[in-house]
Formats: sequence, C-alpha cells, structure tokens
Amino acid sequence: MDIHELIFVPLILFMIFVAPIWVIMHYRSKNKIGQGLSDQELLQLNDLAHRAEKMTDRIKTLEAILDAESPKWRSQHD
Repeated sequence: MDIHELIFVPLILFMIFVAPIWVIMHYRSKNKIGQGLSDQELLQLNDLAHRAEKMTDRIKTLEAILDAESPKWRSQHD
C-alpha cells in the first residue's frame, strides 16, 4: 500500500460525504442569522423587556421602603 493511497482515499471520502454536508449546514446557519428574529421571538423579547422594566420599578420601590424602615440594611448585606 502506497502512502498516496493512504492519503488519497480518505481525502476522496471526505470530499464526497463530509464536505457537502458541511457546506450546506454552514450556509443554512448563515441564512438563519441573516433573517433576524421571527415575529414570535420579537413578541417574546418585548414581553421580557417589559417584565424587566416592571421588576426594576418593584426593586426600586422595595429598596425605598427598606431605606425608610432600616437605613443600615445595605451595609448589613454587602
């Protein structure tokens, strides 16, 4: 068995089976990235952003209550 056969046969098998699948999957993922967010994903993102804003307001309110009732609470938990 020649050294060229040891290299040539796996290379041919790679080019026939692996390379085409690799190229197809690469361009399929590029296409998905280029499409951006779907309508459902955009709605979910907006909903999460709205929830985060509400949570921020609640945290600020809770901190204000704690500041009024126990001014040293921040130093106790840091």
